[in-house]
Amino acid sequence: MSAEYMHVGIPVLNKKPGMIYNEWGRFWVNESVDEYDYKIEYLKFDEGTRFPEILSKQPHVAYKVDNLEPYAAQAQQIIFGPEAVSDTVRLAFVIVDDAIIELYEDKG
Repeated sequence: MSAEYMHVGIPVLNKKPGMIYNEWGRFWVNESVDEYDYKIEYLKFDEGTRFPEILSKQPHVAYKVDNLEPYAAQAQQIIFGPEAVSDTVRLAFVIVDDAIIELYEDKG
């Protein structure tokens, strides 16, 4: 198993300058987390988002993983996914030690 830190996701109530809209998930997000030294992903969720309410209230830590299945199997709870978001990317949000973890698997 291999996990690489990607970003910290922080929900916000107001849209920040430079955010772009993700139609698939119905949320706003800053265009690139790599623009910030601390790799912060700001998220503003719209009504009807695909994601559970807890993601709009609590931060998460994202990891790129080679295979999300073993990580999901170790989680206390799976709160979203696993779901294919493209031909090569699968995504899941899980709870581990009471923290929300995003698992991002890219086979591309």
